[in-house]
Amino acid sequence: MERDLFDQIHERWKRERPEADTTGFEAVGRILLLAKYLHNSIANRLDTLDVDLWAFDVLATLWEQGPPYHLSPTELCKSAMLSSGAMTNRLDRLEGSGLVARQSDPNDRRGLIIELTLKGKSLVDQAISLRLEEANEAVSSLDDSERQELIRLLRKLFAAQEASPLADDEEA
Repeated sequence: MERDLFDQIHERWKRERPEADTTGFEAVGRILLLAKYLHNSIANRLDTLDVDLWAFDVLATLWEQGPPYHLSPTELCKSAMLSSGAMTNRLDRLEGSGLVARQSDPNDRRGLIIELTLKGKSLVDQAISLRLEEANEAVSSLDDSERQELIRLLRKLFAAQEASPLADDEEA
């Protein structure tokens, strides 16, 4: 297996601080750098549709609900893991582009429903295909059993982090 940047960092740390356990740093460092690479990869892929990753996230959250593809703003914030201020800004921009519409909630006179428009559904359908293609390419160097093992290990790490007090940080 080819050596990477973190192998070199590990060797330098072992030279300077032989007693230091760098395994956590090596794992987290690789995850952080990989996240940056993956973020850039999907952003570039979505750019071919002239859609930003943040817009895809909101549109996909609505799409995942199935017909009639809508949520209340509060439900959308929770599903997309965004603050209400950030969501309002995004919804304003998406509505201005004709991708979502704000509708009155028939079950709550004071409430709103955010709904995908036909234009929004068409765009997110295309974007989802690109997103899945990009994700599969990103893990193409792993065989099926390695992919399943990676998913298992990431799920375990994610669950531990989700349980931490910092998991509620809106900047996460």
